Amino acid sequence: MLSKNSIKKYRRQAKKIRQNVVKMIAFGKSAHIGGALSVVDLLTVLYFGILRIRPKNPKWPNRDRLVFSKGHAAAALYSTLVQRGFASKKSLEDYYGNGTKLAGHPIIDSMPGIEVSTGSLGHGLPIGLGMALSAKYDRSSYRVFVILSEGDCNEGSNWEAAMLASQLKLDNLIAVIDYNKIQAFGRSKKIMNLEPFKNKWQSFGWSVKEINGHNHREIEKSLDNIPFRKERPSAVIAHTIKGKGVSFMENSLAWHYQYPDTKQLKMALRELSK
Repeated sequence: MLSKNSIKKYRRQAKKIRQNVVKMIAFGKSAHIGGALSVVDLLTVLYFGILRIRPKNPKWPNRDRLVFSKGHAAAALYSTLVQRGFASKKSLEDYYGNGTKLAGHPIIDSMPGIEVSTGSLGHGLPIGLGMALSAKYDRSSYRVFVILSEGDCNEGSNWEAAMLASQLKLDNLIAVIDYNKIQAFGRSKKIMNLEPFKNKWQSFGWSVKEINGHNHREIEKSLDNIPFRKERPSAVIAHTIKGKGVSFMENSLAWHYQYPDTKQLKMALRELSK
């Protein structure tokens, strides 16, 4: 059962991660701050409560793998890895600069803990499937978590992977969908309506749960009981808010590509320090 101390830990870490995200994106003048903020609570619970990892030994063979298919929100992943001890906070100063290691999308080994180069939609789940299948062949105990955006779920390659994963009974594969309802230039419902979303995953043979993607208790409860059903891959549909944590960014299309100016950065950090 999730303790009060665990909830405080998650909240404290999520706040620090969000603070770093808005600083990185403001200084780097990059995009995708809204999607980076929406996925923070999922990353926080995964890295501080669920994943079997060793930050001082990032290539530990039995570690759980996390594939960050939602690669355009790389700032959230970098910040989380730093908070978890994979790299120094100073390394975040390299984000989005010319010739620096930390690009707008994650590149494998550019920071310890990054398993796969991602960003092109539709690639993460197929790669994660291959990793999970490899674990089964090797009789290894590690699990593979893939964080997807709903934009990912517009791509046919993901549904091919979803179909194959259930066929292969990969119950060591977990899809976590950051479902914030906004993508590119509009509301997801108008661009590509995914509903009935849960039914789609179930029809492809997955065991599915829907949660509040900002409620640490719900996130941990769902991800702490993997697989949901033996011999079936698991999917968590996490309902989130784009720009979560900064009131003037929340649920706003403008913050898909926009970065905060100096005044907006101060306002955002003031909110995130409360």
